[in-house]
Amino acid sequence: MNRFFASVAASAILAVAAVTANAEPVKVGMIVTLSGPPAALGKQSRDGFQLALDKLGGKLGGQETQFIVEDDELKPDVAISKAKSLVEREQVNVVVGTIFSNMLQAIFKPVVTSDTFLISPNAGPSTFAGKNCNANFFSTSYQNNQNFELLGKYAEEKGFKKVFMMSPNYQAGKDSMVGFKSNYTGEIADEIYTPLGHKDFSAEIAKMSAAKPDALFTFMPGGMGVRFVKQFRAAGLADQMAFLSAFTVDETTLPAQKDDAVGFFGAGNWAPNLDTPGNAEFVAAFEEKYGYVPGTYAMQAYDTAMLLDSAIRKIDGKVSDKDAFRSAIRAAEFASLRGSFKFNNNHYPIQDFYLLKVAKRADGKYQTEIEQKVFEDQGDSFAGECKMTW
Repeated sequence: MNRFFASVAASAILAVAAVTANAEPVKVGMIVTLSGPPAALGKQSRDGFQLALDKLGGKLGGQETQFIVEDDELKPDVAISKAKSLVEREQVNVVVGTIFSNMLQAIFKPVVTSDTFLISPNAGPSTFAGKNCNANFFSTSYQNNQNFELLGKYAEEKGFKKVFMMSPNYQAGKDSMVGFKSNYTGEIADEIYTPLGHKDFSAEIAKMSAAKPDALFTFMPGGMGVRFVKQFRAAGLADQMAFLSAFTVDETTLPAQKDDAVGFFGAGNWAPNLDTPGNAEFVAAFEEKYGYVPGTYAMQAYDTAMLLDSAIRKIDGKVSDKDAFRSAIRAAEFASLRGSFKFNNNHYPIQDFYLLKVAKRADGKYQTEIEQKVFEDQGDSFAGECKMTW
């Protein structure tokens, strides 16, 4: 961990030298879910961003930085109130959020119409990737459909004839279904939407068992994923069908799922064992500081901080120059932990995607690991509808 933080020393010296008399302090507000079962997801994002700040000496682009974290409580009205407070009272330069797509939809207009930059470190709804793209909005994660498009492609290539599909009934859940089916041409045994926060999956599991599919496709983030995986395994279905998911078995759910999730497949743009420059050091430093295995949520938030650091450095700290700041963010001149990264015209990333598999480490901890690369330098399917040009 000491080597991890020491690696920034040279760049920090250069940053101080680059600061001009006109440089300005930076204020970043983060809105994530820190209440209830989904709190583990928001905690990962908060901790990932903070780890980057620690590495950078508490500064972004060499500028004094105030980092304000708010809990949206997974309630749209609360999210809107927190966003307005950050923009109007705190006058932040950037809002970083959210975890869930319905929360991003809630805060989107209040933030971007105030001419404040909004960067999503996780939620990637199709809503803002196409015709409703906005110059003040960036995503450092993905467009929701992409992870699920990967799973559809994998199911197609594996020759699965029949797939049972299940997701929660909100925007990301709907995007997941569309994404999977865009690359899968086989039979859909059933397509079920559960309430967000669903707890008892016995009825859905009975339908899966009766349908006898070759594979299950599901998106059940946070506590829903913990409960579902345990019930799925207990019902004996793990021996009857392949388990394909995204954000159902990941570093936020694995500490509770444990052996019940081992061998199950996920999908994503990163895993703790991805062989990219700086990634092993990041994982080690994160585990040493926080005591748990980082997931995609932490990595993407860390990358968000590093993106902002590079952009603010590029404009010599003059964050009030919105056009210059926007261009500097768009340039994405930072080393992403996931490797290849650049923004598409809609401000969503172009990046690689992988099939992941849950494994138990030698130290007894659980993590997802790279199984195979499925997409390389992939842009999302909505970018063509976005009219922004560079």
